[in-house]
Amino acid sequence: MSHPTRLILTMGDPAGIGPEIIAKAVQHLAPEVQAGRLDLQVAGCEAALRQAEAQLGLPPTAARMIDVGQDLGPVVGEWRTGEVSAAGGEWAYRAVCRAVAEVQAGRADAIVTAPLSKEALHLAGHAFEGHTELLAHLTGQRDAVMMLAHDNLRVTHVTTHCALASVPGRVTPTRLRRVFDVTLDALRTLGIDKPRIAVCGLNPHAGENGVLGQEDDAVIAPVIREYQARGEAFTGPWPGDTVFIKLRAGQFDAVVAMFHDQGHIPVKLLGFNVDPATGKWQAISGVNISLGLPILRTSVDHGTAFDIAGRGIANADSLVDAIHYAQTLIEGRARMAAEAA
Repeated sequence: MSHPTRLILTMGDPAGIGPEIIAKAVQHLAPEVQAGRLDLQVAGCEAALRQAEAQLGLPPTAARMIDVGQDLGPVVGEWRTGEVSAAGGEWAYRAVCRAVAEVQAGRADAIVTAPLSKEALHLAGHAFEGHTELLAHLTGQRDAVMMLAHDNLRVTHVTTHCALASVPGRVTPTRLRRVFDVTLDALRTLGIDKPRIAVCGLNPHAGENGVLGQEDDAVIAPVIREYQARGEAFTGPWPGDTVFIKLRAGQFDAVVAMFHDQGHIPVKLLGFNVDPATGKWQAISGVNISLGLPILRTSVDHGTAFDIAGRGIANADSLVDAIHYAQTLIEGRARMAAEAA
């Protein structure tokens, strides 16, 4: 690429751990910024970032700050560290809006998001289930796809933030094809030329030949056969309780999960590093990637952690991973565009 990777980091809820992990991540990545490989901006509440830096004993970040309270007008109400509030939700909402505008205007290559609170977002009057749905609304793309990634585990989801009772009705051939297509594209962008993709079943034991449900044989399997006929290495439907073991063993490059917990639990189980002596988690790794949008967004794979906000103990590994994933995807897109030219 002719210029550094230009990323805009959104702070998320300023009352959570977003300000702290951004301060730590930017400090960690300072050598890449100084070497001209990264160009970082931060959108959010500048006072929260400065407070975190002071608490951590860090100098003011070299990343350019966009204070969305000044940029878009004062935010009504106050936020307090560790507490859910409408003000915190409004700061988080505005940061995402400004970040999307920066990418759409060509002033940034991708968005990397720190966590927001869905409750705070709703208190602020923004009825979105999370980042993915908000980004879909802002970009006019309604069929985004969520991918979680941790080491060699990559999992995309047919459905995410909806009630389990509504999942079977949302597992349609049209949605399956959409998820299959963006999964293939993402893996090729990551440098995997011939992706091997396993598809989870919806029901226990992938329906057990219809004994435990009809959807696996009637809906999912025919779409898999379509892609196999095109020469793509799709297999399944696989039982959800065994396919992730095969993914971890390197037999596949990604798994397509049918619903939120089916895909999230195995990735998060391996991504959280827990101290066996205390039972406390010490570090988190893993990345949430929004696929199928006209803009690229990666994110931490954890929440606001209000319970530890302001204590200086939040781990920034997941945010650093998300920044590096954004770099890899941007460079991969540039490579693929050059090869196609």
